[in-house]
Amino acid sequence: MMHLLTSPEAWAALLTLTALEIVLGIDNVIFLSVIVSRIPQQQADRARKIGLALALIFRIILLSVLVWLIGLTAPVFSFKGADFSWRDLILIGGGLFLIAKATHEIHAEVEADDGEADQKSGGGAFFWVIIQIIVIDIVFSLDSIITAIGMAQDIEIMIAAVVIACLIMYISSGPVSRFVAEHPTTKMLALAFLVLIGVALVADGFQFHIPRGYIYFAIAFSAAVEFFNVLAKRNRRKISKPSV
Repeated sequence: MMHLLTSPEAWAALLTLTALEIVLGIDNVIFLSVIVSRIPQQQADRARKIGLALALIFRIILLSVLVWLIGLTAPVFSFKGADFSWRDLILIGGGLFLIAKATHEIHAEVEADDGEADQKSGGGAFFWVIIQIIVIDIVFSLDSIITAIGMAQDIEIMIAAVVIACLIMYISSGPVSRFVAEHPTTKMLALAFLVLIGVALVADGFQFHIPRGYIYFAIAFSAAVEFFNVLAKRNRRKISKPSV
């Protein structure tokens, strides 16, 4: 352990892997922000905290079973000359789930469903939200940890990077969730991001890799445009208020 603390290579690996885990965690934060927006605020805060705690737990559990996890990348069957592993199947299933969930939410927004059904069902809605969070946490954790295994050699560095990234996710998820709840247009944008991320996961499962840099650049550019749009609306409202 001491040699890691004094090794420049270890610190460089930690910084690089932490930055990558934070970027990969954007998917988690966007999904949490959207999924908890349709339940009461008090339950939403609790669901968000539970979801982030589960994300950390799943990642640490997966790191502790590296031999089994690496075995998930071994082919289990072939179809038309293409080999598929359990990891591929999980990514395909998770991607399809994300696409279906985001499409359902977009339909609800277009049909002007304000989520009253979710609000009235109380505990049932909360339980269903937690189940969805668990499903998508497993998918994102698997993708995140397999990436970590490819970048670092020491499990201590992997665990440290994952914990730091999850703490940053925890800090940022509150403001992001509130911003999405206060600005309905950003929710539609977040849902579009989820469809995009779902497509990328399905493509990865079929061994067609879409560089994540393209996806995150598109997300960052769209988010910046939406931010200025929200800022412009706020300034127009201030100007239109009659002076006393």
